[in-house]
Amino acid sequence: MNPLEIYLTELREIHDSGAATKETSGYPALANLLDTVGHSLKPRVRCIIQLKNSGAGLPDGGLFTPDQLKHHDEQAPLFGLAPARGVLEVKSTADELADIIPSDQVKQYLSLYGQLLLTNYREFVLLERVPGNTPRRLESFRLAESEAAFWSAAAHPRKTADALGERFTEYLKRVLLQAAPLNNPRDVAFFLASYARDARARVEHAGDLPALAAIRAALEQALGMQFEAERGEHFFRSTLVQTLFYGVFSAWVLWHKERPLRTDAFDWRAAAWTLHVPMIKALFEQVATPTKLGPLGLVEVLDWTAATLNRVARPAFFEKFLETHAVQYFYEPFLEAFYPELR
Repeated sequence: MNPLEIYLTELREIHDSGAATKETSGYPALANLLDTVGHSLKPRVRCIIQLKNSGAGLPDGGLFTPDQLKHHDEQAPLFGLAPARGVLEVKSTADELADIIPSDQVKQYLSLYGQLLLTNYREFVLLERVPGNTPRRLESFRLAESEAAFWSAAAHPRKTADALGERFTEYLKRVLLQAAPLNNPRDVAFFLASYARDARARVEHAGDLPALAAIRAALEQALGMQFEAERGEHFFRSTLVQTLFYGVFSAWVLWHKERPLRTDAFDWRAAAWTLHVPMIKALFEQVATPTKLGPLGLVEVLDWTAATLNRVARPAFFEKFLETHAVQYFYEPFLEAFYPELR
């Protein structure tokens, strides 16, 4: 069963009991969700609800790695250690997170812990501390637009999980890994594959856009093959996403090679000019055009991808990454995480 289906089922049962409080009764369901996703990671991540006051108030939870626990099976962190993956602040489903983000409470948590996952059970926003103690919004995920829409979705947990489960789980994985060092090709491949799975889910749930038909015809011509029937359509859309992400990664490598000590930020939109492959260049231009592939929503995912590449410790990464062994160091790990059957 998908973690989102379990989460929604538990919350619905608590809500329907009529005995729950709006904010705190859902803590166990939220902790179970984060623990389930965190258990799949290396190192694992555990959510511990209601932390002690370490000088900034009482966060609703903390996200710890096994090395921070007295015993891996105990819900007890070693004394004095801040949670390695940040803290958790939970509001009721009636609250709007946009109203909470500028609050002094959020600023205090970020000042001490550096990273905060803020949620009202239906929306999740990852925040980080920046100079000036102004919260910077990183990735976010919305299960429903309103409280009423959320409880309507929770009434049909399997249907909601079928539509959003894969993207939501990938989002939580990235949240739990956000504070981890990023300097290894395999770890970078994991992040890009996670974004690619999000992109694939968006593409597969999209309707038939005229621009998609044009890209499909161009890919068929370039590859000398036909994408036939439902299986062919699925393969085409997966191939489209792979092409995008191979292009982003290749453009980032070339961007680094131009000036290894550069301090500016990588922008995926420049890939159209960096890569001298007509097919990929045309694809990037169409993704960024609102009237063409813009409705697929891939711009947001590619912005997140560029932000992740911009936090890679490039000197350490490129000590381990050899372009002549790119298949071994990046593409195979990427495909293994993105689409094992296709690999």
